[in-house]
Amino acid sequence: MPSILIIDDEKAIRNVLKEILANEGFTVEEAVDGEEGWKKFGAGSYDVVLCDIKMPKLDGIEFLQRVTESDAETPVIMISGHGNIETAVDAVKKGAFDYISKPPDLNRLLITIRNAMDKTSLVKETKVLKRKVSKVQEIIGESEGIRKVKETIEKVAPTDARVLVTGENGSGKELVARWLHEKSNRAAAPLIEVNCAAIPAELIESELFGHEKGSFTSAIKQRIGKFEQASGGTLFLDEIGDMSLSAQAKVLRALQEGKITRVGGDKEISVDVRVVAATNKDLLEEVNQKNFRLDLYHRLGVILIHVPPLNARRDDIPLLVEKFLADIAAEYGQARKTIDKKAMDALQKHNWTGNIRELRNVVERLIILSGKEITAADVDAYVMLR
Repeated sequence: MPSILIIDDEKAIRNVLKEILANEGFTVEEAVDGEEGWKKFGAGSYDVVLCDIKMPKLDGIEFLQRVTESDAETPVIMISGHGNIETAVDAVKKGAFDYISKPPDLNRLLITIRNAMDKTSLVKETKVLKRKVSKVQEIIGESEGIRKVKETIEKVAPTDARVLVTGENGSGKELVARWLHEKSNRAAAPLIEVNCAAIPAELIESELFGHEKGSFTSAIKQRIGKFEQASGGTLFLDEIGDMSLSAQAKVLRALQEGKITRVGGDKEISVDVRVVAATNKDLLEEVNQKNFRLDLYHRLGVILIHVPPLNARRDDIPLLVEKFLADIAAEYGQARKTIDKKAMDALQKHNWTGNIRELRNVVERLIILSGKEITAADVDAYVMLR
């Protein structure tokens, strides 16, 4: 149910607006002046704010400026019984969605509120779409391990050398692969990703090399595999340690000869692919256990990049937290929350078994459940769950 905050020092106006909006299905909260309104705005989440201009303690224009400076996307509709056209224009210039004179016309008020909510929805949808087509996220960190990763990417990316990226789950292996592609001479061509652990063993060959129509029961039409799709670009084989031995043999042949054959076909197809692989396993131990081919390991591991776990780079945690605070606030269209030093210290001491992925989830949880400032008590309540 949409929520609205009404900030007005006139009780009669608040009561009228609350009754009208409640009857229309809105959840309504009230504040008697700008200071109380600002406190409620910081502590809550509202779809629209209706704010009087002339108020004690903190007037409506000052409240509006604070909202604008906080980068919150909640629309503010100014209302006043003392206004004129210049006041309305000034309010809109300073960031108000619209201006309504007292006493408000019921139909105009409801239409303005609906328009404000529609605009907010469009802004959020646009941001989501922009993130989907945006460039690769930055690799955040200044620790020795991360500096080494960044330096290696700069040296290796412009070449066609195959790269094996190792590291724990959630440590950022996929991001390294994306940057290797982004900084390569193949950046204009596609980066095709395959999660080898997510594809059943009996389907991995069809996924990688494609298949011809009728090659097996469910092959009702020809399928182009990931190697062909990535030709001219980069193929990212994530969790390569989980690939079946039979598929490993065919990948090895494709790397050696630059050719593949679709399942059920006999025609050799030339492919020009740079392969970047990643794993959270010790592949040499997998070789000893007869689960991974040594010759494929050497083919893939021309360059080795190890992404350190978050527990080994705790000095990077404040940088990551601040980045996530900004990103998640932008996603939610809310004012960015702050975090106090004790809370940050607690996060730095936490055992991050899920690495960067876990840290981002934790920051999102804290943003949702905490007040305007994230405290050590919040970390203790919402993070230290085990």
